[in-house]
Amino acid sequence: MKRREKRLVRQAEALIPTPWGNFRMGAYAEDSEDWMPHLALVSEHCDLNAPVLTRLHSECITGDLFGSKRCDCGAQLAYALGKAAKEGGIVLYLRQEGRGIGIINKLKAYNLQDMGFNTIDANLHLGLEADVRKYDIAIEMLEDLGVSEINLLTNNPDKIEAFDNASVKVIKRIPIIIEPNADNREYLRIKQEFMGHLLG
Repeated sequence: MKRREKRLVRQAEALIPTPWGNFRMGAYAEDSEDWMPHLALVSEHCDLNAPVLTRLHSECITGDLFGSKRCDCGAQLAYALGKAAKEGGIVLYLRQEGRGIGIINKLKAYNLQDMGFNTIDANLHLGLEADVRKYDIAIEMLEDLGVSEINLLTNNPDKIEAFDNASVKVIKRIPIIIEPNADNREYLRIKQEFMGHLLG
């Protein structure tokens, strides 16, 4: 994987008590004026001497913040935070809204989906790629945290592949299965059949 020339820096961190447990939240950006840093939530029980349960979660403001049922992102984030709190894990919150296309384009894609486009074709119709997320930023963050081995909480084969030849090694994959609903069933089918997500 081609690595970025500039490095992320942990600009600030603080203790964040949550409904799931206590986490140290670190904000990562190239400079301290960045208003949208990537975030690392590290459980107070994290043990760096063992493979660390780790979730790479890309921002989804509609699902994470407003509870949208069009996707499973909010439910995945809540599940990951609960599991990380219980097992001493880490959740990396990556500011890659809408698979990297941003909230404005994501809302435009939603309108196309309401017209019959699937999630991939909607992006392509807008002149965008289906998924433009990068995960080298996650590896940088884990390196800074002193993590060398992880148990990766994911269904996405791209996230697993991102760690090929990286300094951080994936020891095993742990599935994250969320029960579908009427609003996201088609979305999940596209992820499984066309993007290779391991949904069982």
